[in-house]
Amino acid sequence: QVQLVESGGGLVQPGGSLRLSCAASGVTVDYTAIGWFRQAPGEEREGVSCISGRVGLTYYADSVKGRFSISRDNAKNTVHLQMNSLKPEDTAVYYCARGSGCNAQRMAVPTSFNSWGQGTQVTVSS
Repeated sequence: QVQLVESGGGLVQPGGSLRLSCAASGVTVDYTAIGWFRQAPGEEREGVSCISGRVGLTYYADSVKGRFSISRDNAKNTVHLQMNSLKPEDTAVYYCARGSGCNAQRMAVPTSFNSWGQGTQVTVSS
């Protein structure tokens, strides 16, 4: 059974940083695509970033390019999302999920991902 568990969320001031983690069990992150999504109150879930299995190709939404960085720790079977220069509009619940690949088309359809974690709240506020 595949299980993904997010952690690392919290309250941070604008301009601050957080590192989210997605710990996997039942699947090896080195061999599967892991995507990060976020959902703000009243908004649809949107794709933020993704890292593909094996070669580790990455995808970033335009809104986070240059500020967020996704990486994979194969020894810990965990995917991280480093978030820098955070803005109030980054406030949302962040989820990780398993997919079959990483590109804009797949990230535009969150239902194409599965094994969703429970989410971790990120609040950017002064």
